[in-house]
Amino acid sequence: MPRKRKSITVTHMVKAVTSTKCEGRARMVPQRTALNRVWLVAALFSAFVGAQCVHAEEAEQARSFNKAVLIRFEGPITPLLEQFIYRKLDVAKSQGADLLIIEIDSPGGYRVTSQNLASRFLALDWAHTVAFVPREAFSGAAIVALGCNEIVMAPKAHLGDVGLIIEGEDALFRYAPEKERSVLALELRDLAEATGRPPALAEAMVDMDLVVYRVRNKNSGVETFLADHDIESSEAPDDWVKLQPVDESRAKHFLTVTGLRAVELQLAEGIAKDREEIKQRYGIEDELVVLEPSGVDTAVTILNVPFVTGLLLLVGLIALYVEFSAPGLGAGGLIAAMCFTLFFWSKFLGGTAVWLEVVLFLLGIAFLLIELFVTPGFGFAGITGMLLLVSSLIMAGQDFTIPTTTRELNTSLQGLVVIVGAGFAFLIGAFGVSHYFGTVPVIGWLQLELPVSGRPDADDEGKPNATNDPYQFPVEVGDWGIAESPLRPAGKAIFEAAYVDVVTDGSFVDKGMQVRVVEISGNRIVVREVEGTQVS
Repeated sequence: MPRKRKSITVTHMVKAVTSTKCEGRARMVPQRTALNRVWLVAALFSAFVGAQCVHAEEAEQARSFNKAVLIRFEGPITPLLEQFIYRKLDVAKSQGADLLIIEIDSPGGYRVTSQNLASRFLALDWAHTVAFVPREAFSGAAIVALGCNEIVMAPKAHLGDVGLIIEGEDALFRYAPEKERSVLALELRDLAEATGRPPALAEAMVDMDLVVYRVRNKNSGVETFLADHDIESSEAPDDWVKLQPVDESRAKHFLTVTGLRAVELQLAEGIAKDREEIKQRYGIEDELVVLEPSGVDTAVTILNVPFVTGLLLLVGLIALYVEFSAPGLGAGGLIAAMCFTLFFWSKFLGGTAVWLEVVLFLLGIAFLLIELFVTPGFGFAGITGMLLLVSSLIMAGQDFTIPTTTRELNTSLQGLVVIVGAGFAFLIGAFGVSHYFGTVPVIGWLQLELPVSGRPDADDEGKPNATNDPYQFPVEVGDWGIAESPLRPAGKAIFEAAYVDVVTDGSFVDKGMQVRVVEISGNRIVVREVEGTQVS
């Protein structure tokens, strides 16, 4: 079935016949005038019958669909909604749909996202697309509708008002400058022309000062809708007669029409109050398949909420800290991997992340590991790792690389606020973990088990006396002990016959190395490695 319908009207045939007649008039002789009139009448009758047959055939083709699928989207048009539509398009194609009904109820949204959806529908070659507007399709939603093969509206539904709005540096919204509006107007004209709708009316949705007229060609009798610049740029401007202006395109108004008016102006192809009338219009006998949001779609939506995103980052960072504090357990690492996997998975399906962000994130982790295990301290590798991590997380939450508009700048700032907030919460959480590791529920299950030892001063069961409280066991600044587990930076150290939770002053200490207490703050014992000493 062809995607674009081209109507064959009697006026077109009259134009062709009249043109042929005029071209040959100079060669005709008066005696053949009556015969020519007979031929003209016969041609007009044939044209009328042929046009009716073509219309009947097209109507039959338009309703000979095997499977109809409906995808509904409502609310603002965002990159998240765009990816939802793409996923549902893949489902519809896999089900063998040849009639795709896009039910639109939206006030508009992002310009680029709307244009992407319109282009996607326009290029669709495996199904006939119908935009069904039961209530409203303003701004970006009108752009999406214009990309479909047909537009069907409820009688009182509204379509139009594609006024381009931008946010200024003063945080106030205003209409975009003429340069940007002109580009958008041209794009809408192209969409309308590609789907057989009056380009001038589509342009009037963007240009509030454009007046469109219903016009008639004096020679062919064809009626259409043109603006002054369309008439002036035509091959024969004098052939067009202005009948009356389209009231909805008057000055200082973005063209907005109801469903009934849209059909009159050839912007929409039909009227339908609800889905039942849609089924009748396209001869759908079976139940209309409606692709509702799935569990995956709901999960992606929830995970892309800024608060949930920040919570994922916070839990992942604390889990990483726990893993570094008590290496070898694996639980912290698994939780961190799960959190960051969910983060990037939601951003991938939300349409804002690509593999570049994942690579940057992994590189950041690699640099931090080099800083921690190869060059302890905090130098070039650590700073680079932190910058890579922050950059990857910010970029994963936006559909652009460098912000160039106020909207994009606000998106970047929102992502930065989420990350900074999660970072501050992580510092508080890390402080609590380092001080109360082993006493916090759940986290206490992850602490290292004390090894059984037959050291002197052990209890009757052969276990050393263990304590987490320096006031129960007199550990003082300057005391020497032995790292009983790797300190990265927290772990266990033994002082005489007692195990104590300690934390280093920033460096990592291997098991068996001798350490010295350098600071005691409450129940936090800070130790430092004694260089060159190791106990076997």
